[in-house]
Amino acid sequence: MTRPFYAQLPAILALAVATSLLTLPAQAAPGTPFAAEAQVQGTPLVLNGAGTRYRAVFKVYDMALYTPHKVSTPEELLALPGPKLLSFTALREIPGTDLGLAFIKGLSANSSKELALKHTVSSNRLIEIFSGRSKLNPGDSFAMQFLPGQGTLFFIAGQPQGSPVGDAEFFAMVLNIWVGSSPADYGLKAALLGQDPVKKAY
Repeated sequence: MTRPFYAQLPAILALAVATSLLTLPAQAAPGTPFAAEAQVQGTPLVLNGAGTRYRAVFKVYDMALYTPHKVSTPEELLALPGPKLLSFTALREIPGTDLGLAFIKGLSANSSKELALKHTVSSNRLIEIFSGRSKLNPGDSFAMQFLPGQGTLFFIAGQPQGSPVGDAEFFAMVLNIWVGSSPADYGLKAALLGQDPVKKAY
């Protein structure tokens, strides 16, 4: 027996919504006016790419990747020596605990259990830094800076949060949150690497 049309509406609407989300336009340029250049430890860096982190259809933060010279693949990025910088601008209210846990989830999704265990101390420090704030408000900035021979230094509102932690291997884990095989946002991954935009799927 054929179901009446009105009884099929929920399924039809769900399919329509899913289809529309799969065919959303590619990620647009971020609203944050990131500078074309930056400097870390006296080393000039260039803007490798910038984009927006989405959760479902909501914008969470804008993000920029600065490197000694431009690269276009994760492999090139992870093999690139010298300082690097990840710069962020919050686009909505983000509880600090949520942000810290999201970073750890990204670390775990893109690292082996052995590697994650090896860098437990540095990962815990990452959680402490962001969970120590009740929230980030729209427009607030934060950053992650890799200093060769020293480690990763975290900033909130332009202020360094303690001393650098970890080593180059740990910063590679941090980068993989966004450019690894299971990135936080595939559209953002492409934008950071200067690759062709991808269709967003939620």
